[in-house]
Amino acid sequence: GKFTNSFSFSLLPHIGSLLLTVHFYTISRAAPLIPSSALGILLLILSSLLAYAGIRRSLRNASLFLSLCLTISVFWCSYGLVFILGGQGVLNDTGDFRNALVPGLVTFTLALLIIAVVGFLHREVILAMIASALSFTSAHEIAMHYNTAFGSSAVACNYLIVSLVGGYFALGRFLYFLTKERIVLPGTDPSKNKTHEQIKSNSGSMNHFAPTGLILNMLSASVFGCRLLGVTSKLFIGQVPWLWASGVYQIGICILSYRAMDTLMATFFGFASILKFAGGYSLLYPIWQSEEPSFPVPFLVVFAILLAVLSLFLVLKSLVDGLYLLFFVAYCIAIACCPKGFFEGGPQGMDVAIFVASALMTLIYQYNTKENAIIPTGKGVVKALLARSSFLKLREGADLHAPYLGYSKYADAEVLGYACSVLASFAIMVTGDPNAPLATVIVPWVVVAGGILKLLGGSVAFARGKTLESSAFILYGVMWIIWGLTRYGGLYGTTRSFHTAVGIIAFMLFNGFIVFCTLFLSITWFFYSLTFLLIAISFLLDSINALPAGYDIAAALIFGLVSFYCFLSALFNSVFEGSCLPVGRPVVQLSGVGGGMSKCLHLPARKASSVKRIADILKNGGTCGIPTDTVYVLVAACNRPDAVEKAHNSKRQAQERPMSLWISSLKQLEPAKHLFTPLLWDFMEAAWPSPISLVIPRGEWVDFLGMKDSAKYVGTPQSIAIRIPDCSVTTHLIDLVGPIVVTSANPTGEADTTHHNQVYAKLGDKVDAVLCDGPSPENIASTVVDCTKINSGNIGFFRVGIIPKSQVKLIFSLVLLF
Repeated sequence: GKFTNSFSFSLLPHIGSLLLTVHFYTISRAAPLIPSSALGILLLILSSLLAYAGIRRSLRNASLFLSLCLTISVFWCSYGLVFILGGQGVLNDTGDFRNALVPGLVTFTLALLIIAVVGFLHREVILAMIASALSFTSAHEIAMHYNTAFGSSAVACNYLIVSLVGGYFALGRFLYFLTKERIVLPGTDPSKNKTHEQIKSNSGSMNHFAPTGLILNMLSASVFGCRLLGVTSKLFIGQVPWLWASGVYQIGICILSYRAMDTLMATFFGFASILKFAGGYSLLYPIWQSEEPSFPVPFLVVFAILLAVLSLFLVLKSLVDGLYLLFFVAYCIAIACCPKGFFEGGPQGMDVAIFVASALMTLIYQYNTKENAIIPTGKGVVKALLARSSFLKLREGADLHAPYLGYSKYADAEVLGYACSVLASFAIMVTGDPNAPLATVIVPWVVVAGGILKLLGGSVAFARGKTLESSAFILYGVMWIIWGLTRYGGLYGTTRSFHTAVGIIAFMLFNGFIVFCTLFLSITWFFYSLTFLLIAISFLLDSINALPAGYDIAAALIFGLVSFYCFLSALFNSVFEGSCLPVGRPVVQLSGVGGGMSKCLHLPARKASSVKRIADILKNGGTCGIPTDTVYVLVAACNRPDAVEKAHNSKRQAQERPMSLWISSLKQLEPAKHLFTPLLWDFMEAAWPSPISLVIPRGEWVDFLGMKDSAKYVGTPQSIAIRIPDCSVTTHLIDLVGPIVVTSANPTGEADTTHHNQVYAKLGDKVDAVLCDGPSPENIASTVVDCTKINSGNIGFFRVGIIPKSQVKLIFSLVLLF
């Protein structure tokens, strides 16, 4: 846990710095001690371990630690790839190694310096020392490439400092945990910031992955900006590792931002990754042609429009974030205005502006993440203005990230999925030369935007319980990837293939099933899936060489416009309450499960607000499915006889499986304590809380619970099963509501319900809400112990379940006592 993450972070920079120390001390030899390819592979391994350590630690909200881990990780990943290219003989010309390394070194010199400054300001001395030493190391290496007076020994000395600091940090953490906190070296005590981190984690409104995403924007901008400023002499394949590594990490930051429930920034980082992959792809042009490739104007115009819309919504979060996105809007317009895109001065000038803006944003994010918004960013300014509007009302509170079905750790990614459909559809509208398909940059737009990011959106949708939507996104993502690589990647050629047509027909059949299913989902999803059939038909006609002139452009335009409406609708509905841009009702309405207009609420059990909301529903006479220490159950408040009867009727309760009674503590039975025998009372105190239900004689004490006439539905005429569950969520809920009536959350005769998704699937609209906590800890209901004859010394088990050893020992000791 904490020891592994802290120790691994301190040890990995130590090992990596030692490797680089040895490399730079022996670089002047004819044969370096560590070959370039071997050094690159080792750095790739260390970078993956560092990323894992940082992400694992992010669960405790150590934002500076996370940023440093991920920054060093992407630095050494790209750095290692450049070394591998050098070891394989790709960087042979004079100055190639310098042109390949300098753009990345410039970025990480500044990025690590920012982290170091913020670390010193926030008294994270050890982390700041590691960051500052690595920053100076990168600066020395830049100087070494431009001036021979700066030898490699200076770079090696700086890496040795990083190694010593990392070794000290690792030793301090090792002694701290080995001696059980008795020996603490200065600056290595992990408990100092524990309280502060816990306080910050409770806020839950900060995306701690955003600073790393901003640093990745600096990295890609540096590659092209350095060429404009004359820092590097050319753009070539040696700089691709910086671009593609930043693109891969940017997709990771996109996923982690969805985990941080930041939909807008996650979507932006997904957009930014497309530009990085496209930039790296463009630098590979000498492999297949001599001329620089051209860029599709329609796609870039649409990309600029999508970014502009996203910036308007980001203004609601903060003015600075919205203004920052306008740099990327201008960047896409600059690329569209230049036939050769990344290779011309206009886009490279915007890269310089994006580099500076990203550096400033990184400083703001890093500083404000640790403190509570010391540097003003205009947060909440537009939100305050909208608060006066009666037309647009922001979604807030528990409904902000309400899942469609079940509890999810991700924010909704449909916005990104629809946007990728828009981008891919407008990318294929470009008519290129079939004899030279790679002369126009289309492949990354279709493969990355339409394929990879669409698969990401489908995976997130599946995690949120959107089974149909995720299936559609994944199918379309696979289709875009295959078609983009074959048709626009030069693999298709001028000949047409019967096998390609058969594959497309298979996709069309699958999509036909999705179209049929969307009839029961919403009108927008029906048209979204139906218009994709037009795209598939154009692919099919093209594969058999029978495509009418202009049909492919018309199909792409129709699908792109429908996708754009879905994009806007998803944005509006995720930010504002009500249906600003409605998705429409299902085309075909069904009765029964899911057929009603009111959906069953699904609330995450990890939020106190959710438990309170479930309690309010129970107090108002509702029935809810909740998690317990065994399986999911259907509950109703005892003091609401109408709810008890509703729960009984919804289950069609069998006589041999009567409803039981649950309490949170024996204090709830204190008014009727005189009606219990002292031996039975002592037995209940000893047995609970546990997964054991005690069957006790029915008596006047039942009248104290307020069930009135509905008491006949609970237990049998002679006895009632009662228990205190060993589950903090359940007992807290009972504290808020009072004693509850419980029955299994499944129709009589079916298997027990072991996941929150099964509650709605089995009971449908008969339950008002579900408290979601994933899979249940047990696969069988509680054990029932017959205590109706406890005075005679007989205890009977009439249902055998899973009993912990401690409970078995307790029951046997009580039997011997009696």
